[in-house]
Amino acid sequence: MTKWHAINRCKSRLSEDIGAHKAAKIQEKLTNHTINVAKEIQNEDLADIKVAIDGIGIKAARKWALKNKIKTVTIQGPGNLGTKMKRQFLKAHSEKTPSIQNRNSILLIGTDLPSISHFELIQAIQILNHKEMVLGPSIDGGYWLIGLSNKLLNPLCNWPFSGISWGSDKVLQETIRLASLNKINYQLLQTKNDLDNIMDLSPWLDYKSFQLSASSYQL
Repeated sequence: MTKWHAINRCKSRLSEDIGAHKAAKIQEKLTNHTINVAKEIQNEDLADIKVAIDGIGIKAARKWALKNKIKTVTIQGPGNLGTKMKRQFLKAHSEKTPSIQNRNSILLIGTDLPSISHFELIQAIQILNHKEMVLGPSIDGGYWLIGLSNKLLNPLCNWPFSGISWGSDKVLQETIRLASLNKINYQLLQTKNDLDNIMDLSPWLDYKSFQLSASSYQL
């Protein structure tokens, strides 16, 4: 799930610090990086990639997907994050291709992580072979990945997508609480830091001399 990398359509907090143009360029690089990581597990026949994008119409999204060799793209649609995630789980579950028909899990990942690797996605897939849910915690209190096993997908359970204060620093905590109440067997991945503001840039570049070029900003 990603936001379209256009000026004033993404990275609003980062835009306040470094400007909307540079923030949009960073979003584009992050999106491309995440897709390339996902393609690595697709090339190993471990998953199929489906991109859900926000901030762009479906015709333009399909044109962009064709250019980037992405087979399946959709728009996220209206609603809060929980509604959007539930919609994508439903769509992915109903649109399983023959090559993955017998697989029993779906992962949703964001595109705010320069440090994400295909090894972590493989780990999440392996965890869902014996757990019902997997979460990748983020430092801001949310999560950068959520995965559900077939037990929670067929039929799709409602509890991970309702009763949660989306956008707050309690998202992970509330999700874990609901999982415990529903006796869900879950496991956490490594905690990561989403790239949302200028301080989050510091591990990867000196933002005081920030220049968007191949030599100074690499993912």
